[in-house]
Amino acid sequence: MKPKIKYKFDKSSLTYVKVDSTLKKKAIKLSTYILASLVVAIFYHILFNVFFDSPKVNGLKRENNQLVRQYAKLNDQLELVDQVLKDLQEKDDNIYRTIFEAEPIHNSIRKAGVGGVNRYAELEKMNNAEIVVNTAKKLDEISRKAKIQAYSYDEIIKIAGEKEPMLKNIPAIQPIENSDLSRTAAGWGVRMHPFYRIRKLHEGIDFTAPIGTEVFATADGEIEILEKSNRGHGNQIVINHGFGYKTLYAHLDGFNVKSGQKVKRGDVIGYVGKTGLSTATHLHYEVHLNGEKVNPVNYFFNELSPEEFDKMVELAMRPGQSFD
Repeated sequence: MKPKIKYKFDKSSLTYVKVDSTLKKKAIKLSTYILASLVVAIFYHILFNVFFDSPKVNGLKRENNQLVRQYAKLNDQLELVDQVLKDLQEKDDNIYRTIFEAEPIHNSIRKAGVGGVNRYAELEKMNNAEIVVNTAKKLDEISRKAKIQAYSYDEIIKIAGEKEPMLKNIPAIQPIENSDLSRTAAGWGVRMHPFYRIRKLHEGIDFTAPIGTEVFATADGEIEILEKSNRGHGNQIVINHGFGYKTLYAHLDGFNVKSGQKVKRGDVIGYVGKTGLSTATHLHYEVHLNGEKVNPVNYFFNELSPEEFDKMVELAMRPGQSFD
C-alpha cells in the first residue's frame, strides 16, 4: 500500500504543494515538543518549590518549630533552677558558714568556667545553633554550680560534726508556737515606731499571741538578765548561750525561770504579755552575736522547711509599723 501524500496550500503561490514528511523531520518535531514540555515542567516545578512547601518540608518545619519552643521552655526551667541555686549559695555563705565561723566560698570558685577546646563546636554546626549552644552552656554552668554547692554542704556537715557541742547553743527555733507562721507580725528592718511616730530600725521580730502564751528558750544557755519593768522592753529575759550568742525576749507577762538558771532549748521561760512600750500583746525577740544584733529570721532553721523559711522572710519583711 502506497503511503498517503499530504499537501498544504501555499498562500504566496496560491497553489497546493507537497508536504515533505520524512522521518527526520518528524523526529525533530517530536524532540522540540518534548523539550518544550520539559522546560515548562521544570519551570512549574521550580515555581511550586519556591512558593509552596512539600508535605515533607512542612513536616520538618513543624518539627523544627516544636524543638525551638521546647528549648525555650527548657531555658525557662534552667533559669528557675539557677535562681534556686543562687538562694542556696546565699544561705550557705551568709547563714550556715557565718554560724560555724567558716570562710564563704569565693565567687571566683563559684563562677569558674571550663577552659580548653571549644566544647560546643559540633553544636555550632546545627540549625538554630544559637539557642542549642546557649542551652548547653547554661546546663553546664548549673551542673558546675550544683557540684560546688554539694561540696560546700559536705564541708559544712563536717564542720558541724566537729562543733557539735556548739549546735545546742545556737538559736535555732521560734520562741513561740507558730506552726502556720500567722503570728509573724513585724520583722527586722526600718519600721514606723508606734510611739515616737518616726521611722526606726526594728532590730528583732514581733510575734503576736494571746497573753499567757508560752515562750520557749531557742537554745541551751543561762538566764543572764531577768528584769521587771514598765518601760522600754517591759518584762524581759536575756539568755547567754555562749559562743558569742545571746537572745532577748521582751514585753513578757510573767517569768517561769530565775536569774542564773540553766535552760535547754524548748524550755518554757516566760509568757507573752504587753508590758513596757507596746501597742499590742506580743513577743519581741532578738538575737545577738558577738555584741551585734542580727536578723533572727536566719536562726529558725531547725523548724522550717525551705518553703516555710521563704514564707517567714516574706511575712517578716511586710511594711508597716512595729508593736514596740
